[in-house]
Amino acid sequence: MTTCTSRRTVLTSMLAGAATGLLPTRALAKATGERPNFVVFYVDDLGYGDVEPTGGRTIKTPYLSRMARGGATLTDYYAPANLCTPSRAGYLTGRYPIRTGLARGVIMQNSEIGLPPSEVTIAEALQPAYTTALVGKWHLGNPGTASWPPTKHGFDLFYGIQYSHDMLPLSLWEIQAGQTRQMDVNQVTLQQQFGTRAEQFIEDNRERPFFLTLALSSPHLPNFPSPEFAGRSAAGAYGDVVEEMDAIVGRVMAKIEQLGLSRNTLVVFTSDNGPWFEGSAGALRDRKGGGAYDGASRVPFIASRPGIIPAGLRSDSIAMGIDLLPTLCNMAGLPLPPGVALDGRDITQILRRDAPSPHEQLLLFNDEDLVGLRTQRWKYVDADYYRNMLFPLRGRGYPQLYDMRMPGEDYSVASLHPEVARTLAARLEVARERFEPLRTGPSSISQFPPSERNVPAQWRD
Repeated sequence: MTTCTSRRTVLTSMLAGAATGLLPTRALAKATGERPNFVVFYVDDLGYGDVEPTGGRTIKTPYLSRMARGGATLTDYYAPANLCTPSRAGYLTGRYPIRTGLARGVIMQNSEIGLPPSEVTIAEALQPAYTTALVGKWHLGNPGTASWPPTKHGFDLFYGIQYSHDMLPLSLWEIQAGQTRQMDVNQVTLQQQFGTRAEQFIEDNRERPFFLTLALSSPHLPNFPSPEFAGRSAAGAYGDVVEEMDAIVGRVMAKIEQLGLSRNTLVVFTSDNGPWFEGSAGALRDRKGGGAYDGASRVPFIASRPGIIPAGLRSDSIAMGIDLLPTLCNMAGLPLPPGVALDGRDITQILRRDAPSPHEQLLLFNDEDLVGLRTQRWKYVDADYYRNMLFPLRGRGYPQLYDMRMPGEDYSVASLHPEVARTLAARLEVARERFEPLRTGPSSISQFPPSERNVPAQWRD
């Protein structure tokens, strides 16, 4: 009797600690015997300024606004890359994409490369205790290659398309339990089909822990809004599909609430990179495919789990898509993949109490070239695009150091903080030397030597 009472008292105390944010999330999962469900929206080419929680005004996103009011918004979150394939590889593996061999460009229709089977994905790390699904866009290996299908990488269900919806030939696939269906694609209804299949997966697995990545292939161009949303937005067809995307978020959240799963489900919403030819990066500089400036890879990030993540939390602690694997493993009470060099860090405490970032720095790549380094306060940019080339900025007399407390990355403050600029340049070089052996091809940075006659002595290499 005493033992039983003691255990009950300990459990009650632990749950009370969870309510006040004192209990580690891993301990909570073990104490309650309940592993949280995970739903990650990983949408395509959505910009920082496209949605209301991160400053958007033109496009209406009421469901994301509601999600942000009830949860956390990370204002300084970066996708793992400035393009689709490497970003998705980084998200799923918790590693900088150069480690996976997928940092260079995107996988095209005739490409033989893909996510190596040796890589451990979030789905594989969770699969001992979770049912897993990827609904939407894959873009990490084509049919007929060693990287296909996604069910080789820890997903019990794949329902989606093999790459971006502007690439042909395109099919809709459903692969589960060794059964494969290949279907025609209706672009106008595709996003709604993804939403419906995601709802079905949640309903089917409501009695057990599940992990779902809902990788909508919009608002990647071209835009195909469904009739219900066509013509609604002042931002044209792009705005229409963003509003449709927002409504799908609302549908999925409503399904979770209807099933009584809200308090035990972490929902994350983010994008794979910045906006392409349309869309808004807000006040950020550059866009998809750009170099180290923020518009290329700094994107919206919203997370919700009532009772665990405080309502209305906004944090500028730096984070990246590589952090989701260690974070979800911690929340699930599961170990990290053994023998894997992870670059991501557990950001649970950022989400729960706006803790400082576990990262001393984040590395920003353009293909396999390390072009920038972000710390909590500073950004150092080493190369950027100019006149159709990736232009080296080191040693030219105008080092690019930005104080990230100032919006826009408009003015380098290297002249005000020369020691900071030199320190970050040195740290970037150390990181470059560490990752250089992982290259699969030559550097894209132009070999464009500066003239020392025009470079002040303090900025010469």
